[in-house]
Amino acid sequence: MLLKTENISILINFENGTIDSFLIDNKQRLQDKSDIFTLGLRSVDGKRFSCDSSLAKQVKIFENGAEYEFEGCEYGQLICKVEVKLCNNDLEWRLSTKGQNKDVVVEWVDFPKIKLPLLKENTPNGGSVLWPFNEGVLVSDIDEKDFAFPPLEPVYPSQGSYAVFPNMISSQMLAYLWDDKSLYVGIHDKERGLKGIDFFRSGDCVEFRIRLFSGVNFGEKFEMDYPVVWSVVGPTWQNVAEKYREWFESDLPKGLVKINDNPDIPNWYEDSPLVVSYPVQGRFDSDLMSPNRYIPYTNALGMIDRVKEKTDSRLLVLLMHWEGTAPWAPPYVWPPVGGEKMLEEFRNELHKRGDLIGLYSSGFGYTLKSNLIPSYDKTEEFEKNNLKRGMCTGINGEMRGAICTVQRKGYDICPASKEGKEILEKAYTPFLKSGMDYLQVLDQNHGGGQYLCYNQEHGHPTAPGRWMTANMRELLKKWNTYAPKTLYGCESASAEPFISSLLFSDNRFELNFKAGKPVPLYQYVYHEYVRNFMGNQVGCPFKQSEDTLRYRLAYSFVAGDSMTIVMNPDEKIMAHWGREYFENKTDGDKALLLIRNLTRFYNEKAKPYLYNGRMTSGQIIESGVDYFERRDKAGKIGLSRLFYSYWEKDDGKVAIIANPTEQFIVANVEGNEITVAPLDAVLVHC
Repeated sequence: MLLKTENISILINFENGTIDSFLIDNKQRLQDKSDIFTLGLRSVDGKRFSCDSSLAKQVKIFENGAEYEFEGCEYGQLICKVEVKLCNNDLEWRLSTKGQNKDVVVEWVDFPKIKLPLLKENTPNGGSVLWPFNEGVLVSDIDEKDFAFPPLEPVYPSQGSYAVFPNMISSQMLAYLWDDKSLYVGIHDKERGLKGIDFFRSGDCVEFRIRLFSGVNFGEKFEMDYPVVWSVVGPTWQNVAEKYREWFESDLPKGLVKINDNPDIPNWYEDSPLVVSYPVQGRFDSDLMSPNRYIPYTNALGMIDRVKEKTDSRLLVLLMHWEGTAPWAPPYVWPPVGGEKMLEEFRNELHKRGDLIGLYSSGFGYTLKSNLIPSYDKTEEFEKNNLKRGMCTGINGEMRGAICTVQRKGYDICPASKEGKEILEKAYTPFLKSGMDYLQVLDQNHGGGQYLCYNQEHGHPTAPGRWMTANMRELLKKWNTYAPKTLYGCESASAEPFISSLLFSDNRFELNFKAGKPVPLYQYVYHEYVRNFMGNQVGCPFKQSEDTLRYRLAYSFVAGDSMTIVMNPDEKIMAHWGREYFENKTDGDKALLLIRNLTRFYNEKAKPYLYNGRMTSGQIIESGVDYFERRDKAGKIGLSRLFYSYWEKDDGKVAIIANPTEQFIVANVEGNEITVAPLDAVLVHC
């Protein structure tokens, strides 16, 4: 079948089950033929197997697609139906299955599949991929991406870095960008169910993996009631973001409203507080966990006052290692080290100063034993109360945990189970009602998603899917009623379906330097609905001897996020948080001066845009590049000497430009020559 739109021509060989040609503006974009789909199936005894469209026993072709029939002793007679339709110059793909025997489940489908050229750093005719991983990254070297973030198949036990939505992947899309046009692949699922969204090298190709999890039980059919959309848009990542935002705003997640219309937004949100984070026990995550100089908590007030004076900023003090049980040992985090009264006294002192307080917490792990505090051992309680009933398990009932194993040994709680809900309710209720301004309640649950679970006794379907998103939305909605004046957040920015409940989160864009160039895709799509903060920058790939903090502060600021600094127990600004205590090389005075100038600029000029503005596209601003050594492997990473973003309001369009260097920099902005002072910012009306 040959389908044509205004600028697409695709040849689908339904009989052979392959995509044979894909042209944009009469240029061949396909690198190799690919199967239309692959089905991932599982039998009730735990055996996994797959079916490729090209291996079907029989094919029945109809006007807009085909039916593929598979037969085998494992699954009986299985029929998979594929439909492709034209809609407003886009291709819309849908798939459904039926007929497998009652002891087999279609767990997922990779659909539609496509093999594109290697990227521009790997082959002369290559492009780049825009990936909504960890808030957005533009990848131009597939080998670098696969080294940093290998294409792991999402299986039990969950890993923190799985490329799944809603999790580390915040949006339901992927795109390939050439110099002239882009292929946009958008999964327009209004229920926002679980999906794997990844890409990887496959021989001399880049292969897209759009994995749609069914969320059904054994013997049940799977039917997509949403399309996967292929569309041709302009060649920039902003063109792709515009296309996705258009769909997103046409079908918003339930309960999501813009910041200006949200009654749950506290007054401090608009102030864009500087987040000041530090541990109160030890110096790093795997250190000996004894109280440091910031216990009692009020011992930190002198340091806090000095930071406040030097930055002229409202502060949100975000504590690490505060748990009185054991750091990073959920779910039993309460009471705080030193007791509730000691923390309450500190909170009150901060509030007198007009400042705020927040706490990290580690999500849905169940800590059997702490590796940091030997006395923390819940083995007896776990066995006595048969708490394994509330844990995530694999397809054969196995129980393992793979999150933060340096700090703890344990399992993952399934919040869709009755027992899991009870454990979380008991453990987190006093924490949620503690009167803090901010709680990062789902650290380790990237994006706010829950972990994979196959436990048939929990009452949820055997296959991952929409039920996971629906369950988390209900849980977070309930938690929000416990503390209406407290904002919640997660590690990484909140994924799309959870934004209304997770309104201030830890945006760690710096991880994307490992794979390519971070871009503010998240802010482009969602900034009118949510703000985040820069995060503690853990995993930053630059060597400690390289002072890159000011560059990262500038990136976050122009993207519309609140800035963050991490203090060590010696009252020095760390390059970033880490699992070891590194020699400090960051020039703290210059970082604080940059923060002061950017805060003043925000309050005087930029607030209408960076608080709740609408990001838009604009001319590339050339400013030169500074190169810094990386620590994750040999080589250097280039950072722009100016960071900028474009915004639009009723009064028109502006460019916001920040200079983290110590030199005056002259740049051309929409035809005008602009000078940006050192450690400062400008706003230009375009």
